[in-house]
Amino acid sequence: MQKVKPKKALGQHFLTDLNVAARIASTIDDFRELPTLEVGPGMGVLTQFLLEKDPKVTVVELDSESVVWLREHYTDLRIVEADFLRLDLAETMNGNPFTVIGNYPYNISSQIFFKVLDYKDMIPCCAGMLQREVAERLAAPPGTKTRGILSVLLQAWYDVSYLFTVSEHVFNPPPKVKSGVIRMVRNSRTELGVNEALFKSVVKTTFGQRRKTIRNSIRAICPNFPADHPLAGKRPEQLSVEDFIALTAAIGC
Repeated sequence: MQKVKPKKALGQHFLTDLNVAARIASTIDDFRELPTLEVGPGMGVLTQFLLEKDPKVTVVELDSESVVWLREHYTDLRIVEADFLRLDLAETMNGNPFTVIGNYPYNISSQIFFKVLDYKDMIPCCAGMLQREVAERLAAPPGTKTRGILSVLLQAWYDVSYLFTVSEHVFNPPPKVKSGVIRMVRNSRTELGVNEALFKSVVKTTFGQRRKTIRNSIRAICPNFPADHPLAGKRPEQLSVEDFIALTAAIGC
């Protein structure tokens, strides 16, 4: 059978370096007792190493050509032919905790991590490869220009680590940018102590006007926000998760 042709519309860049694939698979070694869900396996370059750790890996693949390839080469693999972003993950994984991993399509990588957040209480670890710029943003600490909405929302619930960079020359076709591998491990937080929907709104609103200080950007939510609040003169990328929680708590509007 011919190899799968990468499809630009699906953001497919197939990893060809087996050493890199093995290294990515090892990022979830500490959670090998849990079921594994791989997003976008393509031709299974990462899958083969995951199967060494968990013979019951579940893969979610939208590309029908890739599904045919996987069924031909991995006869015992559990394959879910579907759009990961539309799946009920609790149903897919039978209500059990699980890890998520993948060489994520660049064009939907942020959406994938928003999806993971929806199931944060079922996913103690999520790892994988995505565009380096996005990977760096997810792990960006307070005070860095790359910090953004998803940085804060993920770090509220996960310890996010940028692990290593992958050259563009180990893909078919080669992307125009380098890739980065991250790992997210669920932290001990069980609740924010503030309204979670309002917290998200505060994060999104302030980063939506990231050049403005908090006292100016937050007015869209709270016109009477006190101008002398300790965080009022800062910009959103300077704030920690705890700062955003405090900011949310201060809004009495």
